Amino acid sequence: MGGPSKERPVSIQSGKACLKALKQCGYNVEKFDPKKNIIKNLKRIKPDIAFNSLHGKFGEDGQIQKILEKLKIPYTHSGVLASKNAMDKIVSKKIFIKNNLLTPKYKIIRKLKDLKNSISENKFVIKPINEGSSFGVRIIEKLSNSKLKIINNELKKYKTLLQENYIEGQEIQTAVLGGKVIGSVEIIPKRNFYDYKAKYSKSAKTKHIIPPRISKKISEKINKISIKAHNCLNCRGVTRSDFRVSKDNKIYLLETNTQPGMTELSLVPEIAKYHGMSFKTLVNWILNDSSLKR
Repeated sequence: MGGPSKERPVSIQSGKACLKALKQCGYNVEKFDPKKNIIKNLKRIKPDIAFNSLHGKFGEDGQIQKILEKLKIPYTHSGVLASKNAMDKIVSKKIFIKNNLLTPKYKIIRKLKDLKNSISENKFVIKPINEGSSFGVRIIEKLSNSKLKIINNELKKYKTLLQENYIEGQEIQTAVLGGKVIGSVEIIPKRNFYDYKAKYSKSAKTKHIIPPRISKKISEKINKISIKAHNCLNCRGVTRSDFRVSKDNKIYLLETNTQPGMTELSLVPEIAKYHGMSFKTLVNWILNDSSLKR
């Protein structure tokens, strides 16, 4: 838990919640914050299993997974390549497209002149290619000098950005556990979009609706797409796929998260609870899944 990424505060919250649940399950648990001397400290602890509550870079992009595999320590959630590919928004989009999964049109931006009007002349999304929790995500409505300045500042920070068509419609997020869908939630943010504050602050008053206000047919399609996304990325354990359902009922897959949040406001635990799975049971399932053959 913790780690060096921008998502450290969320990871600490996830870690605390999982630590408590694991202790309630009767396990002997030691918390570990991988900031320095990682290999030395892991060798000292000698864990039977590493429960990965890290979020963001290093924690869910294959890096900590490589270290754990080198030390032959079983760990929770997806493996090295699946984690790396899912975290990279360009690579994951290419995998989705190859597998006939509809995803918003996109353009890779490395300099301002790469901005493509055909993506959307009036409204589009700019995002880093390998951040989570909506860090660096901007909704751009009509390009202006001030908006170009914002995008240029993001380019200086991240070097590469993704320009993506903005899809008007419902935001649906779906949880997959062990290759099976456990349920979905509809997200209605009061803020401009489902940004960091909307995700993690109670004061943002983001509405979570379970089950989502969609037809049975759309729900079944989303379930199939979620499982296909989980499988084509070669994920394991738990994943959460994010969707937009447009006004003409087209289902756009935005991304698949291999390391979903496990805080009290997190979506996967909320979905699981609604469908009869307690937080403790969910955490125990994730832990036991880590011992499966990779």
